[in-house]
Amino acid sequence: MTPDIDRRNVMRLSLLAAAVSSIPLGAAKSLADPITPENPAMTTDPLHDFDFFFGSWTVQHRRLKERLVNCTEWVEFDGACTAQKLLGGSGNIDDNVVNLPGGAYRAISLRAFDEKTRSWAIWWLDARTPHALETPVIGSFENGIGTFLADDTLRDQPIKVRFRWSDITPTACHWEQAFSPDGGASWEVNWVMQFTRTA
Repeated sequence: MTPDIDRRNVMRLSLLAAAVSSIPLGAAKSLADPITPENPAMTTDPLHDFDFFFGSWTVQHRRLKERLVNCTEWVEFDGACTAQKLLGGSGNIDDNVVNLPGGAYRAISLRAFDEKTRSWAIWWLDARTPHALETPVIGSFENGIGTFLADDTLRDQPIKVRFRWSDITPTACHWEQAFSPDGGASWEVNWVMQFTRTA
């Protein structure tokens, strides 16, 4: 005697099979794979938000000569950057050569992911002041744009600091820093980096 078949389970399996078969192979691969230079689309897993950045880059810098004093004079210079993951992927670091007109220096960005808050913290360490780790900016990516904020001071006055990552492709990305003297009501962009991948 043939056992009865649960028609509802058959229907569920049929719908699942149809849904899976309707996903193009390339799309399924891009959803499963980590972010790489060959697969740069922003991931839905924030642990991989900075995977796009691993590798080596040349950098074109534009930086305001003075900050929050209505300065309009920009200084342009080049640099280089190499980024890699740390802490099994829950952290990463980039090592920078910054070719200021007055003399080159080295600096690093250190990032760490907090699984509880699903956010990243970013610290900047300047080799010219190696015992002064700057206040971290904290944030995340949304719709391909990373926004990271901190409360800090400039000339003993409270300011907000914002880092923003955008225009991410397999071979390029854009970063900028802005300060706000009025609690975020207005922002002055004071440093822009345009990255071009070399490896």
